Formats: sequence, structure tokens, C-alpha cells
Amino acid sequence: MASLLLAIIYLSFISLGLPDSLLGSAWPSMYGELGVPVSYAGIISMIIAVGTVISSLMSDRLTKWIGAGRITTVSVGMTAAALLGFSLSNSFWMLCLLAIPYGLGAGGVDAALNNFVALHYASRHMSWLHCMWGVGTIIGPNIMGYALINGQGWNSGYRYVSLIQFALTAILVITLPLWRRKSAVSESPTQDDKPTHALTLMQTLRINGAREVMLTFFCYCAAEQTAMLWASSYMVLRNGVSAEAAAGYASIFFIGITVGRLLSGFLTFKFTDTQMIRIGMTILVLGALIMLLPFGQAVSAVGIVMFGLGCAPIYPCIIHSTPDRFGADKSQAMIGVQMASAYVGTCLMPPLFGLIANHLNVALLPVYLLLLTAIMAFTHERLVRKTVR
Repeated sequence: MASLLLAIIYLSFISLGLPDSLLGSAWPSMYGELGVPVSYAGIISMIIAVGTVISSLMSDRLTKWIGAGRITTVSVGMTAAALLGFSLSNSFWMLCLLAIPYGLGAGGVDAALNNFVALHYASRHMSWLHCMWGVGTIIGPNIMGYALINGQGWNSGYRYVSLIQFALTAILVITLPLWRRKSAVSESPTQDDKPTHALTLMQTLRINGAREVMLTFFCYCAAEQTAMLWASSYMVLRNGVSAEAAAGYASIFFIGITVGRLLSGFLTFKFTDTQMIRIGMTILVLGALIMLLPFGQAVSAVGIVMFGLGCAPIYPCIIHSTPDRFGADKSQAMIGVQMASAYVGTCLMPPLFGLIANHLNVALLPVYLLLLTAIMAFTHERLVRKTVR
């Protein structure tokens, strides 16, 4: 039963990744048809991020009320319904409206499952869990690319993914009893089952290192989401790739992040979370620098893959280190605010780059990513110094 529950959690994270990469891969085809500027992708992304912030801040109380299994099931169902709405939409304002349940559902899955795995499973599962998210993000743009190349349009790409999400929702409904037996399968050495009261937001912010880890998460997710959203447009507008081919190019970022997280699960046996995060940041810098080189689309593609590899260990290792850095009794509250700050980053920073791309040049994407990485590295080192045990 323990292995089956873990498989269901992995499957849930595939469902979380499936739609995450769709907007970026489809946008080069969407914005002209919708009659809006290229920068408007940032508006949809921002609305989705606001929904995820709200649901992540509510996750602590909702989990105690109805349980992680039910939250995951309802959230995947909400995302499926929103994606079906995307597939039926033909105007920008309808997409903005549907982005609300899309964001609420995505945030509900993310916060609930990250909390659950951090407290109940060993380190390797956190990296492999996020590897499954990467599997979803690879499948998503390839589905969209298939729809575009075969002349079916971006609406069909969203429809295909919504049907997959509905199927996953049905699987989660059938397997709900497994979540109620989860207490028998805890593997984490940091697990503490003593009942604790939920911390208020102000109490959480006063914890030593809280602001540093929130800013680190803000910058990481800002960089990841910006690369995710704008990689296709970067290849189209800087390197002259067709919109149809760009949907496939978008998937290479997710190939990098997925392969990296698969490897990270094994590397955690040798390296600490802090060392893994530093390795990831170094690779981020190398990837962005390669993207800056003026040697055409093949070199740019290598840089995008490298940037995905650099992203791979950072998110899961920060999450997994939370109980050790702040204590198991505070980890649930800390993960909640980390998720919220991460989504604020995804809300604000990709739209900001959209304005830069619209009014200056999309070729500035690697410079933007380097700046975010530099701030991330600085705040992470402050976090390490403040929370060393």
C-alpha cells in the first residue's frame, strides 16, 4: 500500500506539470489569433500565479480540515475543468477568467503534496517527485506541438491535456482510501506526529531565516517560470524558428529539468541539500551565458537545456531541507509561505520580462535570468549562515 500511495503521488505531480508548459509553448501561435501583444502572456501567467498564492496560503488549514488526498483530487479536477474551458475559448478575457480556477487548482496540488512528501518520505523521493512534474512538462508542449503541426490549433492541444487531467482525477477518486492509511508508511527521519497549532503569517515571518528562504524561492521560481514562459518566444523572435517548431523547442527546457531531477535523486546520497543547490546555481549561470552566445538556434537550445539542468535540484532540495533548517514542528507553515513567495515570483517577474521583450528586446532573456540567479545565490548563502545547526 505504501508503494501504491507513492505511485499515486508521483502521478499527481505528472498532472501538475502537464499544463504548466502549455502556455509558453502555445503562445507564439495564440497571441496573433487573439489579437493581443506578445507581452500579454504575462497577464495570464500572473492571474494563475495569484490563484496559486491564495491556495498555498490556505493549504495548512485545508489539509487539517479535509486531508491531503481530497485537496489533491479536488485541485486536479479544478485544473481539468479550467483547461477544458481554455480549449473552448476564443478571446483573451475568457482565458483570464479561466486562469483563476486553473491557478487555485495548481496551487492546491503543489502545496499539499510538497508538504506531505517533505514530512512523510525520504529525501530521494522529493527529487524524483519533482522529476515526475518534469515528465508532465515535457509531455505538455509535445501534445501542443502535435496539435499545431497537424493544423488542429492550440485549442485542441488544451483539450487533449484536459482529458488526461480528467482521467487522473478519476484515478485519484478511486484511490482516496490510500491517503487515510498514510500514517503506516512514513519514511522520513524528521517526521514528528505531535499535534501542533498552525502558526500565523506574522509568527512564521519572525522565524530566523524565513525572509531569506522566501526570497530565494521567489527568485528561483521567477527564473524557472520566466524561462518556461519565454523560451519559445525567444527562439522565434531571436533565432527565427517557426512558431510550430518553437513548441518543440520549449520542451527541451523541461527535458533538462526532468533528467536533472532524476539524477538529483541519486546524487542526494552523496551531496547535502546545500551542496546540491549550489551545484544547480552554478549550472544556471553556465546555461544563461551559453544562451547569450551569438551562434544560432542550436547553441541557444543547448543553453536552454543547461538552464533546465541547473533548475533541477534547487526546488526539491530547498523544500526537503525545510524540516532540518526550521524544525519539523514549523515545516508545514514554512513550506506554505515558501510556496506563496514562489508563486509571487511567478506572478510578477515573467510579466515584467514581457514588458522588456515588448519594449526593448526578447534577446535580453539570458541577462534577466542571470540577474535573478545572482540574487538567489546571495539570499541562499545568507539563509545557510542564519540556519546552520
